[in-house]
Amino acid sequence: MEMAIEETKTLPQPITMKGGDGPLSYAKNSSFQKGVVDATKGMIVHAIANKLDMEKLCSESSKTFQIADFGCSIGPNTFFSMQNIIEAVEQKHHTNHGNSATIDLEFHVFFNDHSSNDFNTLFQSLPPSRPYFASGVPGSFYGRLFPKSSIHIGHSSSALQWLSKVPKEVVDSSSSAYNKGSIYCTGTEKEVAKAFAAQFENDMETFLNARAEELVGGGLMVILMGGTPDGISLSQTAIGKFYDFFGSCLLDLTKKGLISEEKVNSFNLPLYFPSAKEMKTLIESNGRFSIESIDEIIEQIKRALPLPSTQNSISHVRAGLEGLIKDHFGNEIVDEFFACYAKKHVETRFMYAENAVDNTLIFMILKRT
Repeated sequence: MEMAIEETKTLPQPITMKGGDGPLSYAKNSSFQKGVVDATKGMIVHAIANKLDMEKLCSESSKTFQIADFGCSIGPNTFFSMQNIIEAVEQKHHTNHGNSATIDLEFHVFFNDHSSNDFNTLFQSLPPSRPYFASGVPGSFYGRLFPKSSIHIGHSSSALQWLSKVPKEVVDSSSSAYNKGSIYCTGTEKEVAKAFAAQFENDMETFLNARAEELVGGGLMVILMGGTPDGISLSQTAIGKFYDFFGSCLLDLTKKGLISEEKVNSFNLPLYFPSAKEMKTLIESNGRFSIESIDEIIEQIKRALPLPSTQNSISHVRAGLEGLIKDHFGNEIVDEFFACYAKKHVETRFMYAENAVDNTLIFMILKRT
């Protein structure tokens, strides 16, 4: 396991969602991610029915079907995703064999996230009548996590847009890629965009190479991640408008003398939202997976998501980003910042999608060649 240990050392700042099961926890504030799961369930079922070779993967000598969720977070969305996959695999198995099936499949699900993830809450909320054995696998998915050829289906939802780290150039005031005045990759500053794109390309190459080792031949990798339409900068999208608003709240605290402008300028979100075209190029360049399908989804997500109330929106933001604020600015500023954010959100009646281009969800089915 030396290789896995060495590879996971490259992550300087693990990103995890707010733990526990309280009113501000990720477990209680992840309805958008649940909407992603619901909107793509039919697509996953269809992919497994048409792309998974059960005859090849499930022989008499291999009765345990192993599934891994990369970036599972705290739940409960990971449980819904795993249940959807298992039901689709069982349906495929029975379609192939009917009542004469000689192999009774057993399922083993591995829940992966950083070691700082709240695995206690995750496992305390496991469905009691689940049709699978469950294990936790701590560590960054930007590195090896499993033995070779041990996983039949890999899954990752709303996770791969998180980079392993912020590119060092964008917080270096002497660099041409210094991202002063913004907390994210807007896509409008050429050198900044190049630095973020290079980091994303490196991370994806690492992710694909690790999964290629771990998946069995013919195994599937299901990826759902945030994206942007081709030719559109992130700053033009709903997510970009939100990050601009979020960053303005940090600047409000500098005006109050609570944090320094230098501290704000050194804060960047380790996020990159590619286009489907970028993803296709990276996967083809890697060469270890065939692209069985790649789709950009907008309308399905809109239909699956109810309009959030103002308080729900604020709680969702805190559940996802509190850890980053605490790590960079200190625990003592967290409550003050989110109080400022909530007040400004209400006063300005901030709307995520107002005068903005819709972001896309990139849905991919890859097969290990």
